[in-house]
Amino acid sequence: MPRTVKKRSLKAGLPPGSLVYVGEKGAAKATVTVVEYKEGVVREATITDLTECFPCVDASTVTWIDVNSVHHVELVAKLGECFGLHPLVVEDILNTDQRPKLEDYGDYLYIVFRALTCNGSRCSMETEQISLILGSNFVLSFQEKESKIFARVRERIRTGKGRTVKSGADYLAYSLLDTVVDNYFIVLETLGERLEALEDALVENPAAQTLREIHLLKRDLIFLRRSVWPLREVLNGLQREDSTLVTESTKVYLRDVYDHTIHAIDSLETFRDMISSMLDIYLSSASNRLNEVMKVLTIIATIFIPLTFISGVYGMNFRFMPELKWRWGYPAVLLLMAGVSAYMLYYFKKKKWF
Repeated sequence: MPRTVKKRSLKAGLPPGSLVYVGEKGAAKATVTVVEYKEGVVREATITDLTECFPCVDASTVTWIDVNSVHHVELVAKLGECFGLHPLVVEDILNTDQRPKLEDYGDYLYIVFRALTCNGSRCSMETEQISLILGSNFVLSFQEKESKIFARVRERIRTGKGRTVKSGADYLAYSLLDTVVDNYFIVLETLGERLEALEDALVENPAAQTLREIHLLKRDLIFLRRSVWPLREVLNGLQREDSTLVTESTKVYLRDVYDHTIHAIDSLETFRDMISSMLDIYLSSASNRLNEVMKVLTIIATIFIPLTFISGVYGMNFRFMPELKWRWGYPAVLLLMAGVSAYMLYYFKKKKWF
């Protein structure tokens, strides 16, 4: 299960701009992948130790610097120094509990959003914060942990397919956003399959495990909603942004990602309504099952009430009870009890009480 609350208390009392990593620290060593490209030219390198600043970014190419494992504070701080990032931006990159947002710093745009992935058939949802710095001809991406979520974008650049190598840095930022939003649909499809299986179990045999699955799925949907809803504001802001960093041609593609996000939000709201209904159905089924059990027990108790009365009368053992010395008294009383029971069962059946 993804953690919904991270330890922001680590920063309590520190001045603004203090560089403290807030999140789950991984053991992986941080790597920096540098990709420089233009139409017909692609250069790629991987750096594991950033000891000095990058050389001036070539204005004729687009430079993409992808950083994995932002828990290495010194590396992130060094990159921030190299590209002249505001201390608050570097602080937000290290704080992995950010709400998706867009901030304009004039020379660059700072974008925060969350990537979601499913692991296993039961969709063990994992999340990570991704921060983008969009400059005039460069993009910095900071991933919370090492992942292959941007592998397809990198492959398109290597092979020269699509518009990425023919466009600017803003189109690269769009491609990264589009990849993350496409992953939302993979997660939604897997959650939808879990929802259908849960519906079948709820109809056939609702059990305590079914209730647990409902609560787990409801938590996943709440967490997904927290990640997707604010992204709509980010994409809307990018479309309306007056900055020269986002061209009009790229805004057309951003509108498409915005539409996909709205579609994901609609699906998410539908799932939330369904899971709420399923919880009501489970509670109603449990209540009906309890009522059925109580009805059976009540019928049994009702049948035994007159039988207990008869046995109580003949258990008093008074001296002058006429049936005590009758040879057929015992079989007659048993026959009477059987008759009373049969009549009561017939009466209950006629009233459709069971």
